[in-house]
Amino acid sequence: MARVRRARTVRESLGSIVLGFELVVVFLAALVVFGLGALPPLAALGGGAVLLVLMVAAIGTLRSTLGVVLGWVVQAALVASGFLVPEIFVVGALFVGIWTYCMIVGGRIDRRGAAH
Repeated sequence: MARVRRARTVRESLGSIVLGFELVVVFLAALVVFGLGALPPLAALGGGAVLLVLMVAAIGTLRSTLGVVLGWVVQAALVASGFLVPEIFVVGALFVGIWTYCMIVGGRIDRRGAAH
């Protein structure tokens, strides 16, 4: 017996795509913070791992408000890590812009679809 999959919303799909790409970037950013010695090894790699776990949790819970909130927490943490390596501010700002756009436009498309 095949299991029927739940239809995903546009906001959920776009959010998971953004967070999926961001997983790779955060992993590499954690390696940069470690390599530059901006933090002790355990803090750099452990903090990166915690952020990656939060991102995976956000992807898994995007159908609820909790997932969207976790996504915003991830965006804030990425921008805040720019204080360790200033170039990360640019990367963080780009992802915040993409995330904001996807949440607004995805929600708008979902509302239009529900109205029809």
